[in-house]
Amino acid sequence: MLMNRHAPAPVEAIPEAIRADVETLWRYHDMHHELRPCDVGIGLGSHDLGVAVIATRLFHAGLFPWIVFTGANAPTTIERFPRGEAVHYSEYAIEQGVPAESILVEPRATNTAENLEHSRQLLGERRISVQSVLIMSRPYQQRRAYATCKLIWPEVDVVCASNPLELDDYVRGIGDPRRVVNMLVGDTQRIEVYAERGFAIPQEMLDEVQAAFGRLVAAGYTTRLI
Repeated sequence: MLMNRHAPAPVEAIPEAIRADVETLWRYHDMHHELRPCDVGIGLGSHDLGVAVIATRLFHAGLFPWIVFTGANAPTTIERFPRGEAVHYSEYAIEQGVPAESILVEPRATNTAENLEHSRQLLGERRISVQSVLIMSRPYQQRRAYATCKLIWPEVDVVCASNPLELDDYVRGIGDPRRVVNMLVGDTQRIEVYAERGFAIPQEMLDEVQAAFGRLVAAGYTTRLI
């Protein structure tokens, strides 16, 4: 039988030896918020276009009248989004039918705190009243985004959301399971470290989450640790 020499290589799966621990962290970072209408949606820039996908979907569903896309570039995003994360997100949303006048672009932020601080400033400059925000991020960034927002913007009601994918579907979309696991481990560490450093409010971390984190670190998933 002839083989298709141009067929793409299959995407690697998460190794079975660590799957249970990865799933534990994956579930921990999902805030499981019930979505409800908010004054504004904020899409946090990253390497994941899924943020723009869910922002577009929820805008069309009527959950907010404004979208702020926020994000400059990082070493992990400069090749994919050379004009900046927020710019590429906004271009995607416009292509999907979101009116350009409903989108605000914040192109300077390089971390989650700046995402929220700069978005707050931009909305204030536009005199847009904000009492509630729907923050959209990578799935494993939800908890950290929530904790950061509650510290630096405590007066607003916060709802978190991500593109609703199962873990394996997300890994296939990214195309690199080791990268996903490293990011999960890094964000788990940041929940405690950022609270200790005063960058976010504390979040409960169950023993099973701490144990899963420790085993993944011991297994060598350390590239995103600080």
